[in-house]
Amino acid sequence: MGHRSLADCVADLRRHGHLIEIDREISPHLEAGAIQRRVYEAKGPALLFTRVRGSSFPLLANLFGTLGRARFLFRDTLESVRHLVELKVAPPVALRRPWRYRDVPFTALHLLPKRVANGPILTHATTISQLPALVSWPRDGGPFVTLPQVYTEHPDRPGLAKSNLGMYRVQLGGNRYEQDREVGLHYQLHRGIGVHHEAAIRSGKPLRVNVFIGGPPAMMVAAVMPLPEGLPELSFAGALGGRRVRMVQPDGALPIPAEADFVIQGHVDPSRTKPEGPFGDHLGYYALVHDFPVLKVERVYHRPGAIWPFTTVGRPPQEDTTFGELIHELTGPLIPTVLPGVKAVHAVDAAGVHPLLLAIGSERYVPYASERRPQELLTQANAILGQGQMSLAKYLWIIAEQDAPDLDIHDIGAFLRHALERVDWRDDLHFQTRTTIDTLDYSGHGLNQGSKVVIAAAGPKRRTLPTELPDDLRLGDRFEAPRLAMPGVLVIQGPPHSPGNGDMESLCRSLHAPAFPLVVLADDSDFSSRSLRNFLWVTFTRSDPAADIDGVGAFIDRKHWGCSGPLVIDARVKSHHAPPLEDDPEIERRVDALAAPGGPLHGIY
Repeated sequence: MGHRSLADCVADLRRHGHLIEIDREISPHLEAGAIQRRVYEAKGPALLFTRVRGSSFPLLANLFGTLGRARFLFRDTLESVRHLVELKVAPPVALRRPWRYRDVPFTALHLLPKRVANGPILTHATTISQLPALVSWPRDGGPFVTLPQVYTEHPDRPGLAKSNLGMYRVQLGGNRYEQDREVGLHYQLHRGIGVHHEAAIRSGKPLRVNVFIGGPPAMMVAAVMPLPEGLPELSFAGALGGRRVRMVQPDGALPIPAEADFVIQGHVDPSRTKPEGPFGDHLGYYALVHDFPVLKVERVYHRPGAIWPFTTVGRPPQEDTTFGELIHELTGPLIPTVLPGVKAVHAVDAAGVHPLLLAIGSERYVPYASERRPQELLTQANAILGQGQMSLAKYLWIIAEQDAPDLDIHDIGAFLRHALERVDWRDDLHFQTRTTIDTLDYSGHGLNQGSKVVIAAAGPKRRTLPTELPDDLRLGDRFEAPRLAMPGVLVIQGPPHSPGNGDMESLCRSLHAPAFPLVVLADDSDFSSRSLRNFLWVTFTRSDPAADIDGVGAFIDRKHWGCSGPLVIDARVKSHHAPPLEDDPEIERRVDALAAPGGPLHGIY
C-alpha cells in the first residue's frame, strides 16, 4: 500500500537506507539548493535537513533524485497503473488476458477522492514568513516553493470533477509582494489553471486557489502529469498512491488534502498582476521579471511534524528529469491513441525539454512511389505541435519508422545521425513564424513569442556523415576553432553576436564544408562540442529557428525556404537572452566542506 503522508514516506526511505539525515544547521538561502544539486548529480540518497536556519520546519530534498528511487516509492502501484494505461490504449486486451488485469478493479476504487470531516492539516496555523525561505540561485528574486501543488476549481462548475492540480511556480516574498499577505503565481494560460483563470475573468469574480506542499508523494507526481481532459489529477494521485486521497473542506473554502504538510489558502484577482521573478529555471537560464497573478493569502496551515519538500531546477539534467522519465514510463503507450500514426515522442531533457522534440512517425502515403519522402510525417508533426505542452517546442525532428524499425528514440545521437543521413534541406524544413513558444525561453522576439521548425526526414540514406575534419575546410574571416560535435555536425566559433552585422551571411558565403549537413555557430566551440549534452543545450536553447537558421545556397521558392548546402544554426548568446545560471563560489566552498572527511556528506559526492 502506498504512503499515506510524507512522514510515512520518509520513514520508509529511512528503513531501507535511501535517506541521510543532516543535523548540521543549513541555510535555505543558496546552501540547501547547492547541496541538493551536488547529491543529485552523484545519484545520491534523499536528504532530510533537520536544522534549517530561520525556520522550525525540516527540509526534504532529492526525494525523486533517481528513477530507481521513484520506482521504489510507488513499488506497490506502478504495475497496476500501467495496466490502467494499457486498457486505455486497447480495451479488448482485457478479454484476451483477464488474469493480467485482475488488479485494475481494485486500482479503480482509489480514483475517487474521499471527503472527511477533519485531518492533520488543519491542526496548526502559521504565516508565510515562518516557512523555509528557500532561494536556489544567486539572482533569484526571493524565496520560492519549488514543489508546489496548485489547486483550483472551475468557477462555473465547482467541484473535484473539473478541478486542476498543477505544479506552477510560487514566489513567497521579494519584489513588491506584501509580506505574509501576498505571494506570486507564475503559470501560463494554456495550462489547466488558465482555463479557470479565464472563466474567473468572464465572471468578474476572484479565483480561489490552494497551494499544497508535501503530502503523499503521489500528489507531487500527479501535479506534473499531462493528463487528458476529464481525468482530475487527484484521481490519478489516488491510483498511484494506492489509496483514495482524503480531502477535508473548511467552510466556504476549497478542499484540502487531509494529509498535506502545508497549505496556503487564498484567492487571485484575475485582473491584477505584480512583477514576479527572476527565477533560475529548467532551461539553465534565469526566467526574468514579468507581471504574473498575485495570490492574496488568507490562511496558512501545517500539520504536526510538517516536512517541507523541495528541489532545485537548472540546466538539465536535474531532479525534474526523473519526473519526465517516470511520466514516460506510465504514459508512453498512450501516444499512438492520442496522435494516430505517431509511434513515439521524446522531449529532450538536455535541451531544456521544450526546445527540442524528437518523434518517430509513419510514412504510408503513396505506398507505390519509388522513393519515400515526408508526407504523412508532416500531418503528424502538425498534430504533435498542437498537443498540450508539446505545442511549446521550437525544433521538431521527425523520421519514418519504416526506415529504422529498431531505432530507440531515446538514443539521441543515433536518432540525429539517422535524420542527418537522410534530410534534404531543399525540401525538409517547414517553418512556423511569429508563433508561441515557452514563456521561459528568451531566444525568441518577445515573451512567449518565437518560431518553430519541423525537420522531417524519410527515405533511403543520402550521405555518409564525416567523422573527422577535412583538410580543405574553409571558414572565412572571424570564424575559427572548428570542432566535430558528432558525425556530420560541425561547430564553429564566431565573434560575439551583434545584431545586423551580417555574420551569418558572411559565414554562409565563405563556408566550404560540403560533407557536413549541419553547422553550428557558437561562442565557444570547445565547450559546445565537448559532449552531446553540451551540444544539445547550446544549440537548441540559444536559437530561434526563424531568426537564427541560415544555410549555404539558401533560396525561397513559393514561400518555402531551403538551402542546397549545409544548414547553419546561430547558437551564440544574443543581447536579448536571459543570463545563464552560475553557482556562488563561496557557497560551493561550504558545500565542498560538507563532503570532506568527518562531514555529514563524506563519500556521497
